[in-house]
Amino acid sequence: MDTLNNLFLIIAAAIRGLFADPHSVWADITMDVVAFLAVIIIIVLAALVLILLERKVAGWTSQRPGPNRLGPRGWFQTIADALKLMGKEDVTPANADRLIFKVAPMIMFSLPLMTLAVIPYGKGMSPIDLDLGIFYFLAISALSTLALLMAGWGSNNKYSLLGGMRAVAQMISYEIPLIFSLLGVVMLTESLSLTKIVEAQGVVPFIVLQPLAFVIYIIAGIAEVNRAPFDLVEADQEVVAGPFTEYTGLRWGLFFLGEYGNMTAVSALAATVFLGGWQGPAILPGWIWFWLKTGLVIFFMMWVRWTFPRMRIDHLMHFAWKWLLPLSILNILLTGLGIYIYQLIPRIGG
Repeated sequence: MDTLNNLFLIIAAAIRGLFADPHSVWADITMDVVAFLAVIIIIVLAALVLILLERKVAGWTSQRPGPNRLGPRGWFQTIADALKLMGKEDVTPANADRLIFKVAPMIMFSLPLMTLAVIPYGKGMSPIDLDLGIFYFLAISALSTLALLMAGWGSNNKYSLLGGMRAVAQMISYEIPLIFSLLGVVMLTESLSLTKIVEAQGVVPFIVLQPLAFVIYIIAGIAEVNRAPFDLVEADQEVVAGPFTEYTGLRWGLFFLGEYGNMTAVSALAATVFLGGWQGPAILPGWIWFWLKTGLVIFFMMWVRWTFPRMRIDHLMHFAWKWLLPLSILNILLTGLGIYIYQLIPRIGG
């Protein structure tokens, strides 16, 4: 009884504290809801625009026109495809694990919502400003491996299961050099806050000080979002469509939105950590500089997809463990050596 009474007193005190200053409480709740809706709008608009731009880039690289019939210069093609996708039948395999099968695409779509919430889009424009921003981003993005494995297992399909297992092997392998590539920036700034990392690039962006880390991050980031030439998760000549084989309609669309959302998140983190984020000449607002840099990284990812052929899975794994991982460790050692020499120079001069 004493335990229940104490618990009741704690809950009552929490409620009184909640409504002690109702104006600030409701203001905070309203701002959180607005920030959440803004992130959802960013993901949906990014998917609609990037799907069209992907087709345009594909046509440009292969000397074809791309979508050009529906709407001015084909700009309504993506909207028509989205409406068609919404009308497709939602089919669940008879022997599938229904709960896992249905939850997997929801998890895949929700992860970009959580990661993009900590990105600073401009000065004071971070929906949630965390002191452990990079740590949170990496921890949440790693859960996409679980979503793909759940999709492969829940489908009760051997091809889907093989694709899910490939996703686990590939994404875990490339997460390690990706994390190590960011450690150099953390060492330079002595902070895990994305806002402080951007502010530290007021004079020189970290791509100048960490060029090797930037290259490693971009390569590992492309592999993390399962885009060609690292799309072994759904290599169509081997495993049909990988973990997505049994998905139709909106559930397949959630995976598609999740892929473009993850690509936007990875590109936004690259722009934040290596390209100076919102920093830029005052002729444009900071948030425009941020999206220009993010768009440049996204364009590079699209250009790589439609330029290079798909790698074999053994080459893919060897490249991660034999090249990217040693280079990322070398970058950490060189960064530490550079910091030590930089700190040693004033002592020698004095």
